[in-house]
Amino acid sequence: MNSKPQPPSRPEWADWNEESSGEAESGGHPEKFKALTREQAQALRKTLPTLSPWRVVAAQAVAGLVCVLIGWLFSAGGALAWSALYGAAAVVVPNALLARGMTKQGGNAVAAAAGFLVWEMLKIAAAIGFLLIAAKVVPHLSWPALLAAMVVCMKVSWFALLWRGRTRN
Repeated sequence: MNSKPQPPSRPEWADWNEESSGEAESGGHPEKFKALTREQAQALRKTLPTLSPWRVVAAQAVAGLVCVLIGWLFSAGGALAWSALYGAAAVVVPNALLARGMTKQGGNAVAAAAGFLVWEMLKIAAAIGFLLIAAKVVPHLSWPALLAAMVVCMKVSWFALLWRGRTRN
C-alpha cells in the first residue's frame, strides 16, 4: 500500500494562467509562499526606500517659488507673480493639509484607508475653495499664470518620487 499522499488533481481551468503563477519556471510546480517573521519583515522594511509626504510638499513649494520668480521676471507690476503664488498655494496648502492628516494617523488598515479618504476629500475641498475665491483675493488675476503654477506644482510630485534614496545596506 502506498502511504505517500497524492497531489490533488488540478481543475481544467487552472492552466489558463500558468505563466503568471510561477509554474512555468519551476517545472510545473507552483512556487511556495513563505510568510516572513516579524523580524524579517522589519529588516525588509528597513531596506526599502521611503518618501516622506513632507518632502513632496517641500518640493511643490520650491517649484511654486520658481514659478513666482518667473512670473516676477515677466510682469511689470507683479500681477503674474501674485497669480503664480496663489496658484502654488492652491496646491501646496491642501497637500500640506493631507500630509499632516496622514502623518498623524495610527491604528489599523481600515482606519488608515478611511482616514486617507477623509483627508483627501478635505484636500480637494480646500483646492476648490482656493479656486472659487481666487478672483476676489488676487488683484489683476492672471488665470494662465495661476493654472500654470498649479500644474507645475502638481507635476513635481512625480519628480519627488525619483528623489527617494536607494536601498540602504
